[in-house]
Amino acid sequence: MVDVGKWPIFTLLSPQEIASIRKACVFGTSANEAIYITHNDEVFVFGLNCSNCLGTGDNQSTIVPKKLEALCGKKISSLSYGSGPHVVLCTEDGEVYAWGHNGYSQLGNGTTNQGITPVQVCTNLLIKKVVEVACGSHHSMALSLDGDLYAWGYNNCGQVGSGSTANQPTPRRVSNCLQGKIVVGIACGQTSSMAVVNNGEVYGWGYNGNGQLGLGNNGNQLTPCRVAALHSVCVLQIACGYAHTLALTDEGLLYAWGANTYGQLGTGNKSNQLSPVQIMMEKERVVEIAACHSAHTSAAKTQSGQVYMWGQCRGQSITFPHLTHFACTDDVFACFATPAVMWRLLSVEHEDFLTVAESLKKEFDSPETSDLKFRVDGKYIHVHKAVLKIRCEHFRTMFQSYWNEDMKEVIEIDQFSYPVYRAFLEYLYTDSVDLPPEDAIGLLDLATSYCENRLKKLCQHIIKRGITVENAFSLLSAAVRYDAEDLEEFCFKFCVNHLTEVTQTTAFWQMDGPLLKEFIAKASKCGAFKN
Repeated sequence: MVDVGKWPIFTLLSPQEIASIRKACVFGTSANEAIYITHNDEVFVFGLNCSNCLGTGDNQSTIVPKKLEALCGKKISSLSYGSGPHVVLCTEDGEVYAWGHNGYSQLGNGTTNQGITPVQVCTNLLIKKVVEVACGSHHSMALSLDGDLYAWGYNNCGQVGSGSTANQPTPRRVSNCLQGKIVVGIACGQTSSMAVVNNGEVYGWGYNGNGQLGLGNNGNQLTPCRVAALHSVCVLQIACGYAHTLALTDEGLLYAWGANTYGQLGTGNKSNQLSPVQIMMEKERVVEIAACHSAHTSAAKTQSGQVYMWGQCRGQSITFPHLTHFACTDDVFACFATPAVMWRLLSVEHEDFLTVAESLKKEFDSPETSDLKFRVDGKYIHVHKAVLKIRCEHFRTMFQSYWNEDMKEVIEIDQFSYPVYRAFLEYLYTDSVDLPPEDAIGLLDLATSYCENRLKKLCQHIIKRGITVENAFSLLSAAVRYDAEDLEEFCFKFCVNHLTEVTQTTAFWQMDGPLLKEFIAKASKCGAFKN
């Protein structure tokens, strides 16, 4: 299962928001922007908002997701982004939308004005059903269902494929050597473009200073040129890094070429390659390759599910494909790419499989599977004897004292409140506690009675975190009563530091006499009552 939480920016979202995500993409020069689509087909964005790349209509950053009403219900199928950044996407209906940085007309609307909201790209695309989009640093491409390819934007190195170096303000069909060809896959480096056609041929154009076009030289190309070195293989997938390229064949063979400063070609050295070289020859069949124009990282997944990474990985240069413990190539970019962007629009599949911990949590207080009930304050809590015996010495001893035939189906509890006892039983299933500090006092009492030392520490942490002027003396009394020395010291210091306020509370004057005297004496020694 793909976990979007591996990308730092998604830690801003609540568990409920994370669970609602169906597709997502993290982008931006520092991976500080994100867009996601929910199961209800609503579209949200959040992050830094450089160059209006969130499309919210303003230039304000936001850590709270904002809905893009213009895209809700559009069923986004492909998305890509540039370095400005600008964002381009297409829908299942074949429409193309773009917004963000537009200094080089990379939004395809004929202007160089920044796009503050998503706007449909119309020129030459209205009559086409677009199925895939790709972006370089400041140029964009769109592939139609019938295999036609369109490009626009920055063209200083010929990356638009128009035959010149003039910027292209609106989508223009890429032809020349692609005339009559059916393109089935596209990818962009920073200032280069690649395409795969339906017979497995590969074409490249644009900047070639590092050999990323695979043509055997380092001269820029203003129009598509076939990668002749791959004439004997049938390529299925192409992927571009910042200045290197990967290609996967129908036989699961992997080729790489271009820049190799960080070992991103996986050849075991850092020498650039002007022509494709086969790598991972000793490995099993490769089924997926991954690279991103904003990074120098490469990844591949084999037939058995093994994931390899190489290139720039968290500052290190890995020159040979390194076997990871990841389940998908996306995790490589979340954990090791710089910046930690996504190399594609990520589909999040929420699997039905539950871990042991998740299964236990789900079955707490479940009448369907429980074999024991506690009644507290007239309310029932459903549990499982086996879980309680495994997790708690108190229950292990209790159950051993009963013969099976004498074991009660319902156990009455009268010394603790329902919220406290339920929280305790839930803790045995989840290892966590969610209580206000006032109830945590009662749970601290229970933990002391049942000799649950870890639970005592959790309760003390909750109490410390929730201490206020109003409840400080109540919590201090509880700490003394339950022999929680660390908590007692913490509460005492809090009371001394806020002495004027806490002595005006009702709890202070209702404190047990001996305890009040002890507090005054101890505080006086600290000089708290000198005035």
